Amino acid sequence: MKAYRMLTGIDDSAFCHKVTEALNKGWSLHGDPVYAFDPVAAQMRCGQAVVKDVPDQDYDPAVRLGTL
Repeated sequence: MKAYRMLTGIDDSAFCHKVTEALNKGWSLHGDPVYAFDPVAAQMRCGQAVVKDVPDQDYDPAVRLGTL
């Protein structure tokens, strides 16, 4: 199975740690990061897609992707 996640958050070190953790758990970056200004919170938000090949597992919508 190929798994896909879209990591999002405020553009801060916590977001960078979230992406770094995913990379260290075997996920790979997929595409460019995205940025958008949240006018309500007056903060930049960012997102990064990540993918991971998970052998010997069929797709199941009940699987929590962050645990792969």
